[in-house]
Amino acid sequence: MSARHDLAHIHHVEVLTPAPQASLDFFVDILGMEVEHREGQSAYLRSWGEYQRYSLKLTEAATSGLGHLALRADSPAALDRRVAAVEAAGLGRGWHEGDHGHGKAYAFTDPDGHAMELLWDAERYVAPPHLAPALRNVPMRNTARGAAVKRLDHVNLLARDVAACRAFATDVLGFRHYEGIRLDDGTETGAWLSLSIAAHELIYVHDAREARGRLHHVAFWVDTREECLRAADLFLDYGVHIEAAPSKHAVAGGFFLYGFEPGGNRMEVTTGGHLLYDPEQEPLMWTEAERAKGQAWGAKTVESFHVYGTPPAVEADRAYALAAGVAAPPPASAAAPSG
Repeated sequence: MSARHDLAHIHHVEVLTPAPQASLDFFVDILGMEVEHREGQSAYLRSWGEYQRYSLKLTEAATSGLGHLALRADSPAALDRRVAAVEAAGLGRGWHEGDHGHGKAYAFTDPDGHAMELLWDAERYVAPPHLAPALRNVPMRNTARGAAVKRLDHVNLLARDVAACRAFATDVLGFRHYEGIRLDDGTETGAWLSLSIAAHELIYVHDAREARGRLHHVAFWVDTREECLRAADLFLDYGVHIEAAPSKHAVAGGFFLYGFEPGGNRMEVTTGGHLLYDPEQEPLMWTEAERAKGQAWGAKTVESFHVYGTPPAVEADRAYALAAGVAAPPPASAAAPSG
């Protein structure tokens, strides 16, 4: 049976931080997220437009990077099918009893070592009285705090072998491959993948450090470009390092702002982008020459965007984090898997 439609969306992402209080302050005060729960070394945060209890698990750790990425299945039967497919691919790690806000989940890794899990049983958010919305079809009141991000939009992962990760995501998990990058020598260096008509939910780009299991960025959605511009002003006013000022991507067409949370992880505030309704849509592959032109309006992507990820892989990553004024743990070896 085809894998398509067995998975619904990214349920949540766990981000690791060596600066837990400063990172928490960033997500609450600057991005405007709400703390839904605290447990152990973790805080569970939500955006105002999300049906599930949380979309971000922020966990104190010795270094920065991805803890895990959780995908919600479309049904219990769909979960069983995808678990069987992951086990057949030899990348399964087994079941665990679940976490705050969701039931049992099946842990696995992608071919690059990124930790992931599949789940079905997820609790819906019920707003307390002080966050109750005016409209029944909105899960929570918009507090208008900070950038007031509306939802988790996508996660971008660095990979040593993009083609292998893309094939796993499409053939085993059921993502659709909408756009990608192929160099002149045939090497696949980027893949934009989705479980829906959204232009991307999961992205793989080549890790220039040849490391494994690293995070490029996590992106949160706002409804308008003006809100994205306002987020840039907030970053400026509150001393958040802006890596790339607002502009428009060529691939997928989204409007973006990139900055760093205090733990050293790259975060994006985004809006816009394509919606793909055609069920026969073939992957659009961008060439090396096209990518060299820069972003949609000709803005050149800064060098750090192509090489920096978390956790740091080499001393240059640590030096960049220090220059950006964020936590800079010692780099891991680029030769060893981090997942």
